[in-house]
Amino acid sequence: MLISDYGKLATRSVIGLRLRSFLTALGIAIGIAAVVLLTAIGQGIHHFVLSEFTQFGTNLISIVPGKTTTIGIPGAVISNVRPLSLDDAIALKRIPKIEAIEPVIQGNASVEANKLSRRTTVFGVGSNVPLVWKISVAKGRFLPADDPRTARALAVLGSKLETELFGNTSALGQRIRIGGERYRVIGVMESKGQILGFDLDDAIYIPAAKSMSMFNRESLMEIDLVYRAGADASVLADKIKKLLIARHGDEDFTITTQEQMLEVLGDILNILTLAVAALGSISLFVGGVGILTIMTIAVRERTPEIGLLRAIGARRSQILILFMLEAIVLSGIGGLAGLIIGAGGALLLGIMIPALSIQISWHYILLAEILAVFIGLIAGVTPATRAANLNPVEALRAE
Repeated sequence: MLISDYGKLATRSVIGLRLRSFLTALGIAIGIAAVVLLTAIGQGIHHFVLSEFTQFGTNLISIVPGKTTTIGIPGAVISNVRPLSLDDAIALKRIPKIEAIEPVIQGNASVEANKLSRRTTVFGVGSNVPLVWKISVAKGRFLPADDPRTARALAVLGSKLETELFGNTSALGQRIRIGGERYRVIGVMESKGQILGFDLDDAIYIPAAKSMSMFNRESLMEIDLVYRAGADASVLADKIKKLLIARHGDEDFTITTQEQMLEVLGDILNILTLAVAALGSISLFVGGVGILTIMTIAVRERTPEIGLLRAIGARRSQILILFMLEAIVLSGIGGLAGLIIGAGGALLLGIMIPALSIQISWHYILLAEILAVFIGLIAGVTPATRAANLNPVEALRAE
């Protein structure tokens, strides 16, 4: 039997039983479509989270109080012996290749203006927020570089907060009350939207020293540093560590570079993508069970045909190859259909939710297609072996 004969017989068998072939391939198609769609969503989430996380830039080093064994995050619980102070932040400026430092305090307070009151996030910061956080001033200016010990009662509003308190009137020069204290508005930030759950447009920025007094804190919650492009983050982190140990007498702080943050975050997101791919693969195995069932029934229904092939000289190995090839063809057709359905669904979802940035992962698709054919091969072994082992005389008698 020629190779072309195997192909013709397998194709005719699949075409001859259209409904059964369709239902068999459908199980595989659903599995492939699920893998394509779920991994596309996973990759989209991966890209979305990383893009959100890197909006603050990539040349960042974060310092939080308290020595931890995990990655420090803004607002970490303060459990150190010596507070992370404004003087520490000022001392860090002396390290070469550090372009800007930003002390950070975060809290929540009532903001009052024009007989309106609104609770919002209050950021106690320095003068370098536009550079460090990659956010621009739309009107007026940002907080001046005052001596932290004599910081003036000045405030900069987020764009949404300005609209809520002043409507269409400019907030520049207006007097407001934050936590019961009077401040003068000197600037309004450009709209930045939400970043990792924080709405920077519905926030207000005041000097760090003022916020420490307002929230009765002795320590900064975080110090962010921007270093020069091309500088070695690990070398700078080591210099920062030595300087702070010299000031504190102990390593009672945690230093995290942006590279470390992205590495940990990337690992978590990769695990998420693998998890959703595994969920889609379950459908593939269900499709494999369908192929096994249908091919087993096919062997019973085609017993006379098998007997005839054996009677005219077909060997057992040829019968085995024929039935296994049919299973592979079914799984291959199902895989191709699933690819089209899944890719189409992913593109449609990307149009409906553009912010998610759906990305089709072609290496996952390739693996899914190979897995589909492999499942078809495995599922076809048992019925193909049974067909090959039929006695030709008994098979012909079954007719």
